[in-house]
Amino acid sequence: MSEFTDVTIIKKANVYFDGNVSSRTVVFKDGSKKTLGIMLPGKYEFNTDAKEIMEIISGDLDVMLPGDSEWKPFKGGDVFEVPAKSKFSLNIKQITDYCCSFVA
Repeated sequence: MSEFTDVTIIKKANVYFDGNVSSRTVVFKDGSKKTLGIMLPGKYEFNTDAKEIMEIISGDLDVMLPGDSEWKPFKGGDVFEVPAKSKFSLNIKQITDYCCSFVA
């Protein structure tokens, strides 16, 4: 899906890693949430409470998911899932545009 309709957007940005990662929260009528964001090149580690589905809109990155021992490459059009209550690492090689869906 390339656009969302009938949503609420939180104006305040989510800013991480000295501004190298930022996003905006989109809230749907059913209460579900997604973030739309940009990540600049660098290495980042995230913790998550909820399961996340990460859709890479454009960019080039490697991902280290929980339980993995090797980095996996992703690019625009790819999707990966992160289990709830876990930690994952990203190595952003090229500016990356993403949509993160939080799964209850």
